[in-house]
Amino acid sequence: MENETELRVVHQEEQQREEGEDESQPQNPPPALRRRFVIYLYVGYFLARWSARTWEFSVALYMIHLWPNSLLLAAIYGAIESGSTAIFGPIVGQWVEGMDYVKVLRLWLLFQNLSYTIAGGAVIKLLLVSDLKSRNLPVFAILIVLTNLAGAIGVLSTLAGTILIERDWAVVMSEGHPPEVLTKMNSVIRGIDLSSKLLSPVITGLIISFVSLKASAITFAAWATITAWVEYWLFISVYSGVPAITRSNERRILRSRTKQVEGRDAPVSVSIVPGTEEGYTGNPPSRTGILVILDRMSKSSFVGAWRIYFNQEVVLPGVSLALLFFTVLSFGTLMTATLQWEGIPTYIIGIGRGISATVGLAATLVYPLMQSRLSTLRTGLWSFWSQWSCLLVCVGSIWVKKDKIASYMLMAGVAASRLGLWMFDLAVIQQMQDLVSESDRCVVGGVQNSLQSALDLMAYLLGIIVSNPKDFWILTLISFSTVSLAGMLYTIHLYRIRNHIFHLEKIPLLNKCLFKLLPSRGNV
Repeated sequence: MENETELRVVHQEEQQREEGEDESQPQNPPPALRRRFVIYLYVGYFLARWSARTWEFSVALYMIHLWPNSLLLAAIYGAIESGSTAIFGPIVGQWVEGMDYVKVLRLWLLFQNLSYTIAGGAVIKLLLVSDLKSRNLPVFAILIVLTNLAGAIGVLSTLAGTILIERDWAVVMSEGHPPEVLTKMNSVIRGIDLSSKLLSPVITGLIISFVSLKASAITFAAWATITAWVEYWLFISVYSGVPAITRSNERRILRSRTKQVEGRDAPVSVSIVPGTEEGYTGNPPSRTGILVILDRMSKSSFVGAWRIYFNQEVVLPGVSLALLFFTVLSFGTLMTATLQWEGIPTYIIGIGRGISATVGLAATLVYPLMQSRLSTLRTGLWSFWSQWSCLLVCVGSIWVKKDKIASYMLMAGVAASRLGLWMFDLAVIQQMQDLVSESDRCVVGGVQNSLQSALDLMAYLLGIIVSNPKDFWILTLISFSTVSLAGMLYTIHLYRIRNHIFHLEKIPLLNKCLFKLLPSRGNV
Protein backbone atom coordinates (compact mmCIF):
# COMPACT_ATOMS: atom_id res chain seq x y z
CA MET A 1 0.00 0.00 0.00
CA GLU A 2 1.23 3.47 -0.78
CA ASN A 3 2.73 5.60 2.00
CA GLU A 4 0.15 8.34 2.05
CA THR A 5 -2.77 5.89 2.17
CA GLU A 6 -1.02 3.81 4.84
CA LEU A 7 -0.59 6.82 7.11
CA ARG A 8 -4.24 7.75 6.85
CA VAL A 9 -5.49 4.19 7.30
CA VAL A 10 -3.27 3.64 10.34
CA HIS A 11 -4.46 6.89 11.86
CA GLN A 12 -8.11 5.96 11.28
CA GLU A 13 -7.57 2.45 12.67
CA GLU A 14 -5.95 3.86 15.80
CA GLN A 15 -8.92 6.13 16.32
CA GLN A 16 -11.33 3.24 15.81
CA ARG A 17 -9.41 1.04 18.27
CA GLU A 18 -9.45 3.81 20.87
CA GLU A 19 -13.17 4.28 20.39
CA GLY A 20 -13.85 0.54 20.57
CA GLU A 21 -11.52 -0.48 23.41
CA ASP A 22 -14.39 -0.77 25.87
CA GLU A 23 -17.68 -1.32 24.11
CA SER A 24 -19.47 -1.65 27.42
CA GLN A 25 -18.74 2.00 28.12
CA PRO A 26 -20.36 4.31 25.55
CA GLN A 27 -17.97 6.78 23.95
CA ASN A 28 -19.19 10.27 23.23
CA PRO A 29 -18.76 11.18 19.55
CA PRO A 30 -17.11 14.52 18.79
CA PRO A 31 -19.64 17.34 19.01
CA ALA A 32 -20.90 18.62 15.70
CA LEU A 33 -19.41 21.87 14.52
CA ARG A 34 -21.91 24.59 15.31
CA ARG A 35 -22.62 26.43 12.10
CA ARG A 36 -22.76 29.82 13.83
CA PHE A 37 -19.16 29.65 15.01
CA VAL A 38 -17.92 28.32 11.69
CA ILE A 39 -19.55 31.33 10.01
CA TYR A 40 -17.96 33.64 12.61
CA LEU A 41 -14.57 32.16 11.75
CA TYR A 42 -15.11 32.68 8.04
CA VAL A 43 -16.41 36.26 8.39
CA GLY A 44 -13.58 37.31 10.72
CA TYR A 45 -11.01 35.82 8.39
CA PHE A 46 -12.61 37.57 5.42
CA LEU A 47 -12.34 40.97 7.14
CA ALA A 48 -8.68 40.35 8.01
CA ARG A 49 -7.78 39.15 4.53
CA TRP A 50 -9.63 42.05 2.89
CA SER A 51 -7.33 44.53 4.61
CA ALA A 52 -4.22 42.56 3.62
CA ARG A 53 -5.27 42.07 -0.01
CA THR A 54 -6.34 45.71 -0.41
CA TRP A 55 -2.98 46.96 0.82
CA GLU A 56 -1.13 44.41 -1.32
CA PHE A 57 -2.83 45.74 -4.46
CA SER A 58 -2.80 49.44 -3.58
CA VAL A 59 0.78 49.85 -2.43
CA ALA A 60 2.18 49.13 -5.90
CA LEU A 61 0.00 51.86 -7.39
CA TYR A 62 1.00 54.34 -4.68
CA MET A 63 4.71 53.67 -5.22
CA ILE A 64 4.62 53.92 -9.01
CA HIS A 65 2.67 57.21 -8.65
CA LEU A 66 5.21 58.63 -6.21
CA TRP A 67 8.17 57.65 -8.45
CA PRO A 68 6.94 57.47 -12.06
CA ASN A 69 8.73 55.50 -14.82
CA SER A 70 10.57 53.28 -12.34
CA LEU A 71 9.89 50.10 -10.40
CA LEU A 72 12.44 51.11 -7.76
CA LEU A 73 10.11 52.17 -4.92
CA ALA A 74 7.76 49.28 -5.57
CA ALA A 75 10.64 46.82 -5.61
CA ILE A 76 12.18 48.27 -2.43
CA TYR A 77 8.87 47.99 -0.60
CA GLY A 78 8.41 44.40 -1.76
CA ALA A 79 11.96 43.54 -0.74
CA ILE A 80 11.50 44.96 2.77
CA GLU A 81 8.16 43.24 3.22
CA SER A 82 9.41 39.87 1.99
CA GLY A 83 12.71 40.19 3.83
CA SER A 84 10.99 40.81 7.16
CA THR A 85 8.87 37.69 6.72
CA ALA A 86 11.86 35.65 5.57
CA ILE A 87 13.87 36.62 8.65
CA PHE A 88 11.16 36.67 11.29
CA GLY A 89 8.75 34.07 9.86
CA PRO A 90 10.12 31.11 11.88
CA ILE A 91 10.14 33.25 15.03
CA VAL A 92 6.52 34.26 14.43
CA GLY A 93 5.60 30.58 14.04
CA GLN A 94 7.28 29.68 17.34
CA TRP A 95 5.68 32.71 19.00
CA VAL A 96 2.22 31.58 17.88
CA GLU A 97 2.96 28.05 19.11
CA GLY A 98 4.26 29.24 22.49
CA MET A 99 1.42 31.61 23.48
CA ASP A 100 -2.21 31.00 24.32
CA TYR A 101 -4.80 31.77 21.67
CA VAL A 102 -6.23 34.90 23.30
CA LYS A 103 -2.85 36.65 23.43
CA VAL A 104 -2.14 35.69 19.82
CA LEU A 105 -5.50 37.11 18.72
CA ARG A 106 -5.00 40.39 20.56
CA LEU A 107 -1.47 41.00 19.32
CA TRP A 108 -2.28 39.89 15.76
CA LEU A 109 -5.29 42.15 15.31
CA LEU A 110 -3.77 45.11 17.18
CA PHE A 111 -0.52 45.21 15.22
CA GLN A 112 -2.07 44.36 11.84
CA ASN A 113 -4.74 47.04 11.88
CA LEU A 114 -2.61 49.67 13.64
CA SER A 115 0.22 49.16 11.14
CA TYR A 116 -2.08 49.41 8.15
CA THR A 117 -3.67 52.56 9.59
CA ILE A 118 -0.23 54.18 10.02
CA ALA A 119 0.85 53.11 6.52
CA GLY A 120 -2.36 54.49 5.05
CA GLY A 121 -1.86 57.78 6.91
CA ALA A 122 1.70 58.13 5.60
CA VAL A 123 0.53 57.52 2.04
CA ILE A 124 -2.23 60.12 2.45
CA LYS A 125 0.36 62.70 3.47
CA LEU A 126 2.57 61.82 0.50
CA LEU A 127 -0.34 62.13 -1.93
CA LEU A 128 -1.67 65.37 -0.48
CA VAL A 129 1.63 67.14 -1.24
CA SER A 130 2.28 66.11 -4.82
CA ASP A 131 5.67 67.83 -5.11
CA LEU A 132 6.97 66.84 -1.67
CA LYS A 133 9.94 64.98 -3.16
CA SER A 134 11.29 68.12 -4.79
CA ARG A 135 10.28 70.52 -1.99
CA ASN A 136 11.39 68.54 1.06
CA LEU A 137 13.29 65.36 0.24
CA PRO A 138 14.06 64.38 3.90
CA VAL A 139 10.37 64.43 4.84
CA PHE A 140 9.54 62.49 1.68
CA ALA A 141 12.15 59.87 2.59
CA ILE A 142 10.91 59.61 6.20
CA LEU A 143 7.34 59.02 5.05
CA ILE A 144 8.49 56.38 2.56
CA VAL A 145 10.47 54.63 5.31
CA LEU A 146 7.47 54.82 7.66
CA THR A 147 5.24 53.30 4.98
CA ASN A 148 7.69 50.46 4.42
CA LEU A 149 8.17 49.70 8.12
CA ALA A 150 4.47 49.85 8.93
CA GLY A 151 3.68 47.64 5.96
CA ALA A 152 6.30 45.10 7.04
CA ILE A 153 4.91 44.95 10.60
CA GLY A 154 1.41 44.58 9.19
CA VAL A 155 2.50 41.66 7.02
CA LEU A 156 4.19 39.91 9.97
CA SER A 157 1.02 40.35 12.02
CA THR A 158 -1.02 38.96 9.14
CA LEU A 159 1.33 35.97 9.02
CA ALA A 160 0.58 35.21 12.68
CA GLY A 161 -3.14 35.24 11.93
CA THR A 162 -2.71 33.08 8.83
CA ILE A 163 -0.77 30.46 10.79
CA LEU A 164 -3.33 30.50 13.58
CA ILE A 165 -6.41 30.12 11.38
CA GLU A 166 -5.18 28.09 8.41
CA ARG A 167 -2.59 25.82 10.06
CA ASP A 168 -4.08 25.40 13.52
CA TRP A 169 -7.73 26.22 14.10
CA ALA A 170 -8.94 24.59 10.87
CA VAL A 171 -7.21 21.33 11.85
CA VAL A 172 -8.35 21.50 15.49
CA MET A 173 -11.99 22.20 14.60
CA SER A 174 -12.07 19.24 12.19
CA GLU A 175 -10.50 16.73 14.62
CA GLY A 176 -12.64 13.65 15.15
CA HIS A 177 -14.66 14.36 12.02
CA PRO A 178 -14.37 12.72 8.57
CA PRO A 179 -11.40 13.89 6.44
CA GLU A 180 -13.83 15.62 4.08
CA VAL A 181 -14.53 18.21 6.80
CA LEU A 182 -10.92 19.43 6.79
CA THR A 183 -10.83 19.41 2.99
CA LYS A 184 -13.97 21.54 2.88
CA MET A 185 -12.69 23.97 5.50
CA ASN A 186 -9.40 24.37 3.64
CA SER A 187 -11.28 25.07 0.43
CA VAL A 188 -13.60 27.62 2.05
CA ILE A 189 -10.73 29.42 3.82
CA ARG A 190 -8.76 29.59 0.58
CA GLY A 191 -11.92 30.74 -1.18
CA ILE A 192 -12.29 33.57 1.34
CA ASP A 193 -8.73 34.68 0.67
CA LEU A 194 -9.25 34.57 -3.08
CA SER A 195 -12.61 36.34 -2.81
CA SER A 196 -10.80 39.17 -1.06
CA LYS A 197 -8.22 39.10 -3.82
CA LEU A 198 -11.06 39.20 -6.34
CA LEU A 199 -13.19 42.00 -4.94
CA SER A 200 -10.78 44.36 -3.20
CA PRO A 201 -8.71 45.21 -6.34
CA VAL A 202 -11.86 45.83 -8.35
CA ILE A 203 -13.31 48.20 -5.76
CA THR A 204 -9.95 49.86 -5.13
CA GLY A 205 -9.36 50.24 -8.87
CA LEU A 206 -12.78 51.85 -9.31
CA ILE A 207 -12.13 54.28 -6.45
CA ILE A 208 -8.73 55.22 -7.91
CA SER A 209 -10.00 55.54 -11.48
CA PHE A 210 -13.20 57.46 -10.80
CA VAL A 211 -12.34 59.33 -7.57
CA SER A 212 -8.63 59.56 -6.70
CA LEU A 213 -5.65 57.81 -5.16
CA LYS A 214 -6.14 59.90 -2.02
CA ALA A 215 -9.68 58.61 -1.61
CA SER A 216 -8.48 55.02 -1.81
CA ALA A 217 -5.83 55.63 0.88
CA ILE A 218 -8.36 57.33 3.18
CA THR A 219 -10.84 54.47 2.67
CA PHE A 220 -8.17 51.89 3.47
CA ALA A 221 -7.05 53.59 6.68
CA ALA A 222 -10.65 53.97 7.88
CA TRP A 223 -11.41 50.31 7.08
CA ALA A 224 -8.41 49.05 9.07
CA THR A 225 -9.45 51.15 12.08
CA ILE A 226 -13.10 50.07 12.14
CA THR A 227 -12.82 46.36 11.39
CA ALA A 228 -10.25 45.59 14.12
CA TRP A 229 -12.94 45.53 16.82
CA VAL A 230 -15.34 43.43 14.74
CA GLU A 231 -12.64 40.86 13.95
CA TYR A 232 -11.68 40.51 17.61
CA TRP A 233 -15.27 39.92 18.71
CA LEU A 234 -15.81 37.28 16.02
CA PHE A 235 -12.63 35.32 16.79
CA ILE A 236 -13.12 35.46 20.56
CA SER A 237 -16.65 34.11 20.03
CA VAL A 238 -15.20 31.18 18.07
CA TYR A 239 -12.60 30.53 20.76
CA SER A 240 -15.20 30.52 23.52
CA GLY A 241 -17.82 28.54 21.59
CA VAL A 242 -15.75 25.65 20.17
CA PRO A 243 -14.61 23.20 22.89
CA ALA A 244 -11.95 21.63 20.64
CA ILE A 245 -10.12 24.96 20.42
CA THR A 246 -10.24 25.42 24.18
CA ARG A 247 -8.79 21.92 24.72
CA SER A 248 -6.09 22.58 22.13
CA ASN A 249 -5.21 25.82 23.93
CA GLU A 250 -4.82 23.88 27.20
CA ARG A 251 -2.52 21.38 25.49
CA ARG A 252 -0.32 24.09 24.02
CA ILE A 253 -0.05 25.84 27.42
CA LEU A 254 0.97 22.52 28.97
CA ARG A 255 3.58 21.95 26.24
CA SER A 256 4.98 25.43 26.77
CA ARG A 257 5.31 24.90 30.53
CA THR A 258 6.87 21.47 30.01
CA LYS A 259 9.49 22.93 27.70
CA GLN A 260 10.29 25.64 30.25
CA VAL A 261 10.74 23.04 33.01
CA GLU A 262 12.88 20.83 30.78
CA GLY A 263 15.00 23.85 29.85
CA ARG A 264 15.65 24.67 33.51
CA ASP A 265 16.33 21.05 34.52
CA ALA A 266 18.50 20.14 31.53
CA PRO A 267 22.07 19.19 32.52
CA VAL A 268 24.74 21.68 31.58
CA SER A 269 27.39 20.16 29.36
CA VAL A 270 30.92 21.43 29.83
CA SER A 271 33.31 21.08 26.95
CA ILE A 272 37.05 21.74 27.19
CA VAL A 273 38.44 23.68 24.31
CA PRO A 274 41.77 22.24 23.18
CA GLY A 275 44.59 24.33 24.53
CA THR A 276 42.72 25.54 27.66
CA GLU A 277 43.57 22.64 30.01
CA GLU A 278 45.18 23.39 33.36
CA GLY A 279 48.88 23.88 33.04
CA TYR A 280 48.69 24.90 29.40
CA THR A 281 50.69 28.10 28.93
CA GLY A 282 50.30 28.65 25.20
CA ASN A 283 47.88 31.01 23.50
CA PRO A 284 44.29 29.70 23.06
CA PRO A 285 43.16 29.06 19.49
CA SER A 286 41.91 32.14 17.69
CA ARG A 287 38.79 30.29 16.43
CA THR A 288 37.36 29.85 19.94
CA GLY A 289 35.15 32.95 19.69
CA ILE A 290 33.82 31.90 16.29
CA LEU A 291 33.05 28.40 17.58
CA VAL A 292 31.14 29.85 20.52
CA ILE A 293 29.07 32.03 18.19
CA LEU A 294 28.34 29.08 15.89
CA ASP A 295 27.36 26.95 18.87
CA ARG A 296 24.93 29.59 20.10
CA MET A 297 23.47 30.00 16.61
CA SER A 298 22.92 26.24 16.30
CA LYS A 299 20.95 26.30 19.56
CA SER A 300 18.89 29.37 18.67
CA SER A 301 15.15 29.13 18.13
CA PHE A 302 15.57 30.34 14.54
CA VAL A 303 17.89 27.47 13.57
CA GLY A 304 15.81 25.04 15.60
CA ALA A 305 12.71 25.95 13.62
CA TRP A 306 14.49 25.31 10.32
CA ARG A 307 15.81 21.99 11.65
CA ILE A 308 12.26 20.91 12.48
CA TYR A 309 11.09 21.92 9.01
CA PHE A 310 13.77 19.99 7.10
CA ASN A 311 13.08 16.87 9.16
CA GLN A 312 9.51 16.72 7.89
CA GLU A 313 8.42 14.21 5.29
CA VAL A 314 6.73 16.99 3.30
CA VAL A 315 9.83 19.15 2.90
CA LEU A 316 10.04 18.73 -0.90
CA PRO A 317 6.40 19.75 -1.53
CA GLY A 318 6.99 22.72 0.78
CA VAL A 319 10.11 23.79 -1.12
CA SER A 320 8.25 23.34 -4.43
CA LEU A 321 5.45 25.61 -3.23
CA ALA A 322 7.97 28.17 -1.97
CA LEU A 323 9.77 28.27 -5.33
CA LEU A 324 6.54 29.49 -6.92
CA PHE A 325 7.04 32.75 -5.00
CA PHE A 326 10.27 33.45 -6.88
CA THR A 327 8.26 34.86 -9.75
CA VAL A 328 6.87 38.05 -11.20
CA LEU A 329 4.15 36.11 -13.04
CA SER A 330 1.36 37.13 -10.69
CA PHE A 331 -0.74 40.23 -10.15
CA GLY A 332 1.77 41.41 -7.57
CA THR A 333 3.62 44.65 -7.11
CA LEU A 334 6.09 44.39 -10.01
CA MET A 335 3.70 43.09 -12.65
CA THR A 336 1.01 45.61 -11.61
CA ALA A 337 3.49 48.48 -11.85
CA THR A 338 4.70 47.22 -15.25
CA LEU A 339 1.17 46.96 -16.64
CA GLN A 340 0.44 50.50 -15.53
CA TRP A 341 3.67 51.66 -17.19
CA GLU A 342 2.50 49.93 -20.39
CA GLY A 343 -0.58 52.16 -20.33
CA ILE A 344 -3.13 49.62 -19.13
CA PRO A 345 -5.87 51.52 -17.20
CA THR A 346 -5.98 50.96 -13.46
CA TYR A 347 -9.52 49.62 -13.46
CA ILE A 348 -8.57 47.12 -16.19
CA ILE A 349 -5.69 45.91 -14.02
CA GLY A 350 -8.11 45.60 -11.11
CA ILE A 351 -10.58 43.65 -13.25
CA GLY A 352 -7.77 41.42 -14.54
CA ARG A 353 -6.67 40.72 -11.01
CA GLY A 354 -10.28 40.01 -10.13
CA ILE A 355 -10.62 37.55 -13.01
CA SER A 356 -7.42 35.91 -11.87
CA ALA A 357 -8.84 35.53 -8.39
CA THR A 358 -12.11 34.17 -9.82
CA VAL A 359 -10.20 31.44 -11.64
CA GLY A 360 -8.34 30.73 -8.41
CA LEU A 361 -11.64 30.66 -6.56
CA ALA A 362 -12.80 27.93 -8.92
CA ALA A 363 -9.86 25.88 -7.64
CA THR A 364 -11.54 25.71 -4.22
CA LEU A 365 -14.49 23.99 -5.88
CA VAL A 366 -12.53 21.70 -8.19
CA TYR A 367 -9.93 20.64 -5.61
CA PRO A 368 -12.26 18.63 -3.30
CA LEU A 369 -13.58 16.72 -6.32
CA MET A 370 -10.13 15.85 -7.66
CA GLN A 371 -8.73 15.10 -4.20
CA SER A 372 -11.51 12.59 -3.49
CA ARG A 373 -10.71 10.73 -6.73
CA LEU A 374 -6.95 11.09 -7.19
CA SER A 375 -5.60 11.52 -3.60
CA THR A 376 -3.95 14.66 -2.28
CA LEU A 377 -0.50 13.78 -3.60
CA ARG A 378 -1.54 13.12 -7.18
CA THR A 379 -3.90 16.10 -7.27
CA GLY A 380 -0.86 18.25 -6.55
CA LEU A 381 0.96 16.75 -9.53
CA TRP A 382 -1.80 17.32 -12.07
CA SER A 383 -2.62 20.80 -10.79
CA PHE A 384 1.02 21.91 -10.91
CA TRP A 385 1.66 20.94 -14.51
CA SER A 386 -1.64 22.46 -15.64
CA GLN A 387 -0.41 25.73 -14.13
CA TRP A 388 2.93 25.37 -15.91
CA SER A 389 1.16 24.88 -19.27
CA CYS A 390 -0.79 28.12 -18.87
CA LEU A 391 2.37 30.09 -18.13
CA LEU A 392 3.65 29.20 -21.59
CA VAL A 393 1.32 31.96 -22.85
CA CYS A 394 3.24 34.49 -20.72
CA VAL A 395 6.52 33.31 -22.23
CA GLY A 396 5.04 33.60 -25.70
CA SER A 397 3.99 37.21 -25.04
CA ILE A 398 7.69 38.20 -25.02
CA TRP A 399 7.88 37.82 -28.80
CA VAL A 400 4.65 39.72 -29.55
CA LYS A 401 5.52 43.08 -31.07
CA LYS A 402 2.42 45.05 -30.05
CA ASP A 403 2.76 46.11 -26.42
CA LYS A 404 -0.95 46.15 -25.57
CA ILE A 405 -1.52 42.67 -27.00
CA ALA A 406 1.54 41.37 -25.19
CA SER A 407 0.26 42.85 -21.91
CA TYR A 408 -3.14 41.23 -22.34
CA MET A 409 -1.49 37.90 -23.16
CA LEU A 410 0.57 38.23 -20.00
CA MET A 411 -2.53 38.92 -17.95
CA ALA A 412 -4.45 36.06 -19.57
CA GLY A 413 -1.68 33.51 -19.00
CA VAL A 414 -1.30 34.49 -15.36
CA ALA A 415 -5.05 34.44 -14.76
CA ALA A 416 -5.51 31.00 -16.37
CA SER A 417 -2.64 29.52 -14.38
CA ARG A 418 -4.30 30.38 -11.05
CA LEU A 419 -6.56 27.31 -11.23
CA GLY A 420 -3.61 24.94 -11.07
CA LEU A 421 -1.64 27.16 -8.70
CA TRP A 422 -4.25 27.32 -5.96
CA MET A 423 -5.13 23.64 -6.29
CA PHE A 424 -1.44 22.87 -5.81
CA ASP A 425 -1.35 25.22 -2.82
CA LEU A 426 -4.31 23.39 -1.24
CA ALA A 427 -2.71 20.01 -1.92
CA VAL A 428 0.56 20.98 -0.23
CA ILE A 429 -1.19 22.58 2.76
CA GLN A 430 -3.31 19.47 3.31
CA GLN A 431 -0.25 17.22 3.11
CA MET A 432 1.34 19.34 5.84
CA GLN A 433 -1.80 19.22 7.95
CA ASP A 434 -1.98 15.42 7.62
CA LEU A 435 1.69 14.61 8.20
CA VAL A 436 3.02 17.30 10.59
CA SER A 437 2.49 16.71 14.31
CA GLU A 438 0.42 19.13 16.39
CA SER A 439 3.45 20.32 18.36
CA ASP A 440 5.31 21.26 15.15
CA ARG A 441 2.37 22.58 13.13
CA CYS A 442 2.76 26.32 13.80
CA VAL A 443 6.57 26.15 13.63
CA VAL A 444 6.50 24.43 10.24
CA GLY A 445 3.90 26.94 9.04
CA GLY A 446 6.13 29.83 10.10
CA VAL A 447 9.19 28.39 8.36
CA GLN A 448 7.16 27.65 5.23
CA ASN A 449 6.03 31.27 5.04
CA SER A 450 9.58 32.40 5.78
CA LEU A 451 10.95 30.34 2.89
CA GLN A 452 8.24 31.65 0.59
CA SER A 453 9.01 35.21 1.55
CA ALA A 454 12.76 34.67 1.12
CA LEU A 455 12.18 33.61 -2.48
CA ASP A 456 9.67 36.43 -2.93
CA LEU A 457 12.39 38.76 -1.67
CA MET A 458 14.77 37.42 -4.32
CA ALA A 459 12.16 38.27 -6.96
CA TYR A 460 11.98 41.84 -5.68
CA LEU A 461 15.76 42.09 -5.61
CA LEU A 462 15.69 41.10 -9.25
CA GLY A 463 13.15 43.87 -9.74
CA ILE A 464 15.59 46.33 -8.19
CA ILE A 465 18.39 45.12 -10.46
CA VAL A 466 16.17 45.01 -13.55
CA SER A 467 14.13 48.09 -12.63
CA ASN A 468 13.32 49.29 -16.15
CA PRO A 469 9.78 48.11 -17.05
CA LYS A 470 10.81 47.51 -20.68
CA ASP A 471 13.11 44.71 -19.46
CA PHE A 472 10.27 42.84 -17.77
CA TRP A 473 10.76 39.98 -20.26
CA ILE A 474 13.99 39.04 -18.46
CA LEU A 475 12.09 38.62 -15.21
CA THR A 476 9.46 36.57 -17.04
CA LEU A 477 12.00 34.02 -18.31
CA ILE A 478 13.70 33.70 -14.93
CA SER A 479 10.32 33.20 -13.25
CA PHE A 480 9.26 30.51 -15.70
CA SER A 481 12.53 28.65 -15.17
CA THR A 482 12.00 28.66 -11.39
CA VAL A 483 8.45 27.34 -11.78
CA SER A 484 9.82 24.51 -13.94
CA LEU A 485 12.34 23.62 -11.22
CA ALA A 486 9.54 23.51 -8.63
CA GLY A 487 7.60 21.08 -10.81
CA MET A 488 10.61 18.79 -11.13
CA LEU A 489 11.10 18.71 -7.33
CA TYR A 490 7.46 17.83 -6.67
CA THR A 491 7.51 15.14 -9.35
CA ILE A 492 10.63 13.64 -7.74
CA HIS A 493 8.86 13.64 -4.37
CA LEU A 494 5.86 11.81 -5.82
CA TYR A 495 8.08 9.25 -7.56
CA ARG A 496 10.05 8.68 -4.36
CA ILE A 497 6.86 7.84 -2.48
CA ARG A 498 4.91 5.93 -5.15
CA ASN A 499 7.74 4.55 -7.30
CA HIS A 500 5.87 5.67 -10.41
CA ILE A 501 4.41 8.86 -11.84
CA PHE A 502 1.61 7.71 -14.15
CA HIS A 503 -0.73 4.73 -14.09
CA LEU A 504 -0.01 3.72 -17.69
CA GLU A 505 -2.23 0.66 -17.41
CA LYS A 506 -5.21 2.96 -16.83
CA ILE A 507 -4.83 4.60 -20.25
CA PRO A 508 -6.90 2.27 -22.51
CA LEU A 509 -5.44 3.37 -25.87
CA LEU A 510 -1.85 3.10 -24.67
CA ASN A 511 -2.54 -0.24 -23.02
CA LYS A 512 -4.02 -1.57 -26.27
CA CYS A 513 -1.01 -0.42 -28.31
CA LEU A 514 1.43 -2.02 -25.87
CA PHE A 515 -0.52 -5.26 -26.01
CA LYS A 516 -0.15 -5.35 -29.80
CA LEU A 517 3.53 -4.37 -29.87
CA LEU A 518 4.86 -6.55 -27.06
CA PRO A 519 5.14 -10.32 -27.69
CA SER A 520 3.05 -12.60 -25.56
CA ARG A 521 4.71 -14.73 -22.89
CA GLY A 522 4.13 -17.88 -24.92
CA ASN A 523 6.24 -16.58 -27.80
CA VAL A 524 9.17 -15.46 -25.65
